[in-house]
Amino acid sequence: MFIVTIIITAVLAILGIIILIGKGDMLIAGYNTASEKERKKYHIKRLRLIFCILLLLLATTFFFLFGSDSVENHISFVVLATLLAIVSLVLANTWAKKKYKKN
Repeated sequence: MFIVTIIITAVLAILGIIILIGKGDMLIAGYNTASEKERKKYHIKRLRLIFCILLLLLATTFFFLFGSDSVENHISFVVLATLLAIVSLVLANTWAKKKYKKN
């Protein structure tokens, strides 16, 4: 079980770094299938930062909380992962979205 935890943690961390350096834009859900017009509505560097931080935080929490056999740790991980996903989605749709001036 510990080997699987290390492998999943490493994969999440590597994906976060790949997204941060700009080689993993196609891994950002919704952005990869958006039209050019829709993509121009977002700051890609901010999106990369948000999802890099999300993946690195998930990797860290997965390693510390899911590494044990305690049911409470598993529940804590699910709750924390859900909260991180919600915060990431809110940030992606507010902070990473370009503001346009109204005429």
